[in-house]
Amino acid sequence: MGSRKIFFIILMLCSSPLYAQFRLDLESGVVFGTNYNKVRIPNVGGTQVNLANDLSIDPKIFYRIRGTYTIGNRHNISALFAPLSVKYHGTFDENVNFNGINYAAGQPLEVFYKFNSYRLTYRYDFVTKTRWRVGLGLTAKIRDADVRFKNESNDTHFDNVGFVPLVNFYASYKPSYRWSVILEGDALAAKQGRAEDVFAGAAYQVNPKFGIKAGYRVVEGGADSDEVYNFNWINYASVGVLLSL
Repeated sequence: MGSRKIFFIILMLCSSPLYAQFRLDLESGVVFGTNYNKVRIPNVGGTQVNLANDLSIDPKIFYRIRGTYTIGNRHNISALFAPLSVKYHGTFDENVNFNGINYAAGQPLEVFYKFNSYRLTYRYDFVTKTRWRVGLGLTAKIRDADVRFKNESNDTHFDNVGFVPLVNFYASYKPSYRWSVILEGDALAAKQGRAEDVFAGAAYQVNPKFGIKAGYRVVEGGADSDEVYNFNWINYASVGVLLSL
């Protein structure tokens, strides 16, 4: 077989949507509450507070961007950018030692909580039926977190950047040609802590290139280390668009 024929075959395979496809998932919505957000910094000597119970949260618009490249209809490589920041305000009923600074009871303050996530995922879909698609994979996550306490007298924060390995999972069921029910996420638990980021919802394929989705997302987990104790549960009302390029 000549080199021109080989080149032509490779070009045909690479241009075929069954061979490789790029998809863009743009998600937004509202962070409408936190079941708990327990913070103690430093872990030894700090005061443990539950921001969700002790303070009020301001509703927050969020967004997430995921790009996925699928090869051979089974191999999925994706990159995710998921910034998150919420603001609490109010007063504590007791004196609170945070990051070595004392915040007096009854004094108004604001708490800024940031938990940005950067992830690279590989997933293999071992079920690729007409109605069902199921896959498992691995995610490498970089966590960029920061907690800031601010009032009229003091302003201090504690930031932390770390690597977290996670297990990725995906399952979808198509009751009809255009509709899909989806459960997907990243999760893992270890002695030092745990992390779960799970979406459950439905998608509607408007045309082969454009779809929409809506559902509920939860981010739960935290860490118990020498420096910091923090566990949270954050609820999202989520909508998004799905683009196939």
